[in-house]
Amino acid sequence: MTVHTPYLWQKDNLQAATNGRWSGEFDAQSCRITTDTRKIEQGDIFLAIKGENFDGHDYVEMAKEKGAVLAIVSEQVASDLPQLITGDTKKALGLLGKYRRDAHPDLMVVALTGSSGKTTTKEMLGHILSQIAPTLITRGNLNNDLGVPMMLLELSDEHKFAVMELGANHVGEIAYTAGLVRPDVACVLNIGTAHLGEFGGRANIARAKAEIYSALSEDGVAIVPFGDEFCTLLSQTASNFTDRMLSFGEQNVPLSQAQLSDEDIQMLSEQGVSSVLMMGDLFADDIDVATTHSTFSLNTNIEIDEIESLPVQLPLIGEHNVTNALAASACAYALGVPLHSIVRGLQSVTAPQGRLTRMAFGEHLIIDDTYNANPTSMLAAAKVLEQEDNAKILVLGDIFELGEAAADEHYQLGQNIAPLALDAIFAVGENMKHMVRAVNELRPIATHFEDKSALLDALRLRLQDGATTILFKGSRGMKMETLICDLANLG
Repeated sequence: MTVHTPYLWQKDNLQAATNGRWSGEFDAQSCRITTDTRKIEQGDIFLAIKGENFDGHDYVEMAKEKGAVLAIVSEQVASDLPQLITGDTKKALGLLGKYRRDAHPDLMVVALTGSSGKTTTKEMLGHILSQIAPTLITRGNLNNDLGVPMMLLELSDEHKFAVMELGANHVGEIAYTAGLVRPDVACVLNIGTAHLGEFGGRANIARAKAEIYSALSEDGVAIVPFGDEFCTLLSQTASNFTDRMLSFGEQNVPLSQAQLSDEDIQMLSEQGVSSVLMMGDLFADDIDVATTHSTFSLNTNIEIDEIESLPVQLPLIGEHNVTNALAASACAYALGVPLHSIVRGLQSVTAPQGRLTRMAFGEHLIIDDTYNANPTSMLAAAKVLEQEDNAKILVLGDIFELGEAAADEHYQLGQNIAPLALDAIFAVGENMKHMVRAVNELRPIATHFEDKSALLDALRLRLQDGATTILFKGSRGMKMETLICDLANLG
């Protein structure tokens, strides 16, 4: 087990990082900076953040009482606790994180973003790289303009790799956080409809995600999703910053656009072929998705005379997780990790809690995918449920952050789910009414409930019919895991 030596903050490096001014005498050392007074321990530094509904400056005295030795503030507050006054503590937090990153010039950093799959891909990559050397991995949802620098503050001299998840709910956020982490490898997983309301369209989402490439140096590597509709836009953006690029996945390309000789195009055209399946630099074939795992062959397609191919048994379910594994593999490959080490790392992965985790419940099976949701991940989860042997019930809650497109997106989701071989769909949430309507236009299997209590009563009654697999999913704000707790008497 690796023991990480904590970094010590003191007057000189705090001054160098923030260029703030001092109030009071500070001659202590501290190994931790925190923004949460609830977690302060003796010797910590408290950084006061002002949000929409709170102001950390109101808690400086509380921080002192709990053992803080310094407060980093935007402006001086009434307290005899030593203070470092920075003018803008959010900016100061970013500067402190960047200072820690810049102190590790040999650290190899991978930055990930995308509309879905970020956390799972991050965990996969963490398993791959941690075999080689100590690796810092974004914890939880610390992927925004506050969370990313907080993670960078956890860097120690022992870390050789860092895997940083970058999220965004407005234009410019990823450009900012990518500039802090300065990635050696930058990856966009996909362009979906998460945060559609904030961006106003998928093309704008693609442009926002593509900001991750802006922090690459000429030696950096851009990873692009070959099968994504916006692959060309992402590749063109990345090419403004680096010539080094790897793609993952596959796509159907119109024959006229395929990179084939004129003779091959003519021959295929005469055979009635209108499109061809093109492979990215890393791709999967022989995919077999079981109820407990997935198997596939991991292939490189970079040098035609040096193609590598190795079998993978991934301990995660769902074809979308094969795609996530390809993305993680491409990132590791860009760092020079050999294919056999990539496979070994993938095969050691465990499913994060709330992401297609399975739990027996009497004769029934519960699949917990409640961590969060967007239309793409919800459809992927429904396809996972479709593969089960027992009766299949899909329990869904509203998808948030879709803005004015919410009704249309939920209706389209229903149209996509309706053809799947499911036995029943139970839904709760105002916008799920549109999903239910779309499903029932094709097959009358969906029911909308006014609240979770009514849904739970109907679900309990339905489970009396025999062995059933139930998959739960919804946006974080719907807290669909409470249904699981109530159903299985866990809470």
